Amino acid sequence: MRMLIDTNIVLEAVLEQSKAHEARGLLTETEEHEFFISDFSLHSIGLFLFGRKQYHIFREFLNDMLFGAGMLVASILPDEMESVAQAARRFNLDFDDAYQYAAANKYDLTIVSFDSHFDQTDRGRKTPADILKA
Repeated sequence: MRMLIDTNIVLEAVLEQSKAHEARGLLTETEEHEFFISDFSLHSIGLFLFGRKQYHIFREFLNDMLFGAGMLVASILPDEMESVAQAARRFNLDFDDAYQYAAANKYDLTIVSFDSHFDQTDRGRKTPADILKA
């Protein structure tokens, strides 16, 4: 399965939060699935971790997932930003969710997130547990 991994999945795993086991369980299935992360998520994770002075965790994430496991980066180009605005208007999403939706739509990816806002879109979302059960 080709999946867009939302920011909250990565942060859940690297920060050892309550659903870390579930998130890490999915992220280790690199041979079964093709993982993508949006450039927005990549930068958001960096902003969050740098704000906490957790540079080493960001470096580990890059080394493990992007360079090691081959996670790909999905980008929305400036001339494609209208698709973000359209998603925000159509589904009443904030910018970050609209960006994720637009990236998933552009690359035809399944959205994997703990964020229920995607449930109101035509793409929906799956949680790591949903995929691990399948």
